[in-house]
Amino acid sequence: GSRFVCTSLPLDAAGAGCPLPPVPMQGGALPPEEELKATVLQLRETVLQQKETIGSQREAIRELTGKLSRCEGADGKSAAGAWKNEVGKGKDTMGDLPRDPAQVIEQLSRTMQTLKDRLESLEHQLRANVSYAALPSDLREMLQRRLGDLERQLLSKVAELEDEKSLLHNETSAHRQKTETALNALLERVSELEKGNSAFKSPDEFKVSLPLRTNYLYGKIKKTLPELYAFTVCLWLRSSASPGIGTPFSYAVPGQANEIVLIEWGNNPIELLINDKVAQLPLFISDGKWHHICITWTTRDGMWEAFQDGEKLGTGENLAPWHPIKPGGVLILGQEQDTVGGRFDATQAFVGEMSQFNIWDRVLRAEDIMNIANCSINMPGNIIPWVDNNVDVFGGATKWPVETCEERLLDL
Repeated sequence: GSRFVCTSLPLDAAGAGCPLPPVPMQGGALPPEEELKATVLQLRETVLQQKETIGSQREAIRELTGKLSRCEGADGKSAAGAWKNEVGKGKDTMGDLPRDPAQVIEQLSRTMQTLKDRLESLEHQLRANVSYAALPSDLREMLQRRLGDLERQLLSKVAELEDEKSLLHNETSAHRQKTETALNALLERVSELEKGNSAFKSPDEFKVSLPLRTNYLYGKIKKTLPELYAFTVCLWLRSSASPGIGTPFSYAVPGQANEIVLIEWGNNPIELLINDKVAQLPLFISDGKWHHICITWTTRDGMWEAFQDGEKLGTGENLAPWHPIKPGGVLILGQEQDTVGGRFDATQAFVGEMSQFNIWDRVLRAEDIMNIANCSINMPGNIIPWVDNNVDVFGGATKWPVETCEERLLDL
């Protein structure tokens, strides 16, 4: 009967003419269109999974940034404690962070590499199962476009995470540096307080220098005296002023400017005043050498003693007997007070150097005074000790490191 003539048609004319029969796949595999659809669906699922992964990583970065902000907002003490915990124990200062940014970047890089491997595997399978050129051109272009978009998105997210990681690292470093600076300043302040805030090797190893005879160079003892019924005053001094060395120290109280005064004025001998009563002391100290001076007094019968370089040179009585020394006055080094704390007279000013000014609320034994003078013991006053932070200087008076006790002895 009938005969058929078969004519070959180009592939792009398949849609206009007769439909091509499906090409059976080896091993019962799916047709290329179905395989391609499955691949696209699988890629979509992969993209969704990557979006979820990127979202979770963004959330982790956001949480990390919040915790860092709270850490920076904490007070100096909390920041110092966190820093000290990190340095001392080697732990993270924010122990509840979810993940390290470096781990996030590394995990995302591994995920992207895995996805690339899977895409390459799919491409090899497609090429093995069906000719790549046999796929419709629009489908090929869509697949390539989707793959390119996915790769760009992943690279963009990786770059964002790298930037956030770098920013977080810089902020953390700046915060730690600021905390460390505050802690170092605090440690320096504590060290100063532990050393007594003294500029000298020991708080008592200094002297006060009063080089000019003026009415404005002087030192002032910060502490004041309590009520006293006896006392001992000891000090080292060196002066060659003439006439008279002036006033090594004076103690004035309201109503009595001459409560306790030691003075050598003009051509007069050195004098001790108690409640404006006077006793002349057999001391000779204007030779420009270091001398150790001690004076004791008791209200009982007004008994007094005068020691120079450990040796008792004079004693007497009836110096303001039964008069207790009044408390709450002002103790001045180098000037005689006409009113409490003021009205100095330049002609009565001390010229020279002094050190180790100590006051006790009792009469020291002669043996103790000798041991202090020959450097056998160091016995600070229990009422007024000679320490740097208890002595202020004014008007050009200065504080300097003092010669050792042994060097002062050689000067005698």
